Amino acid sequence: MTYKPRTRLGRLLAPSLIDVVPRDHSETAARLLRRRCIVGVTLIAGAILLGLSLSKDPGDRSFYTYSLAVAATWLIGGLASGPLHFGHIIFRDTMRRPILTPFLTGLAAAAVFIGGAFLVREIPPLRDYVNSVLSHASRTSLLWITVVTAVNGVAEEVFFRGAVYAAVGGPHAVIITTAVYALVTVATGNPMLVFAAVTLGLVLGLQRRSSGGVLAPIITHVTWSLLMLYLLPVVLPD
Repeated sequence: MTYKPRTRLGRLLAPSLIDVVPRDHSETAARLLRRRCIVGVTLIAGAILLGLSLSKDPGDRSFYTYSLAVAATWLIGGLASGPLHFGHIIFRDTMRRPILTPFLTGLAAAAVFIGGAFLVREIPPLRDYVNSVLSHASRTSLLWITVVTAVNGVAEEVFFRGAVYAAVGGPHAVIITTAVYALVTVATGNPMLVFAAVTLGLVLGLQRRSSGGVLAPIITHVTWSLLMLYLLPVVLPD
């Protein structure tokens, strides 16, 4: 039965996070096995490179080399695993590509995280974990770090909400893919990044479940990431 939102908030959230658009993305057993094998190998390689990237000192140029290598790993693994889909949402009884709603979701998620940053800055250990990530951005040009951030956002969604979600399937795909996303982030050794992976990953997983594709998660993730890049240094100055 289709969910009928009764409130203005429900009407806003339902198409992108609650209602599930009909689709048929079924795969043969052989294709599913192949996808799962590629996903497994990619997860190991990506986690290792991710850990190496954030082990570099701020200002070390190899940080960006590793960051782009991580993005390339997620992107290649995601595309090689099998067919992926952009997805649709139902808006005013019409099937449409999700663009505006996921952008607004990214803005809302960023607002929540920025609000939380005001609390984090009063807790030195947590502030230090966040600043350890931001310190990499402060040591290079804004244009370059913007490109790296956006590319990584796209690549992560192609892989985690694309390939991994398709490899898992079933009614628990949102929870499982969010857990996998968080476990890979553990390789960074930064609990604040793991927290972000869990909270944001859950929203992105719901978008993937609802729309049946990666376009909505990509737009939300990139919007959120860029706002974090620009606004967190203001809230949490070194």
